[in-house]
Amino acid sequence: MHSLIMQENPRLAIQPLNSTAFSDYGWMLGKPFPEDGDVPRYRNDATDFWQEHVFDTGPGGEHEVLWVNYRSASPLVNSLEKHLITQQAIIPLTGELIQVVAASGSDGGPDLSSIAAFSIIPGQGICMRPGCWHATRVRHGGVCGVMLTRRSTTADLIGHLQHGDPMQESAISAVTDIVLAI
Repeated sequence: MHSLIMQENPRLAIQPLNSTAFSDYGWMLGKPFPEDGDVPRYRNDATDFWQEHVFDTGPGGEHEVLWVNYRSASPLVNSLEKHLITQQAIIPLTGELIQVVAASGSDGGPDLSSIAAFSIIPGQGICMRPGCWHATRVRHGGVCGVMLTRRSTTADLIGHLQHGDPMQESAISAVTDIVLAI
């Protein structure tokens, strides 16, 4: 299932996003209008809207929308992060994002046998499960996106990144160099 291609320098292939391939890590956003009558939806000549996903911040969490500028075009991924309590949704607005994901192993660390990379284009998005290890890249330049997350998880991560505070809601793990086939 993973896309790590064994070569002299192993490169992780980037696959198009689809709901089946991403299901081990979370949910694809941006699927077509649902024909299922159980999904809240509305359609007329002027607009369509439907329930895509019910976001779960975890117990006692507050939702937060972040505006994110992604700039790392490095094909080298040597660390992954995960969030322990909340789901996290990412929706690119101005260009393609590359999302590297891995499941958690039995020890809680990244299970590198499950690693995959997905191309997420404007009009699509993802929502990762709690415990999904991830890193985000762009092919070149910068891409602006929207993130839906838990407010306290953002504060926890900022405290760690700016001041070295211990994290309670997230984890970052070094990984053996992963090279994306960008």
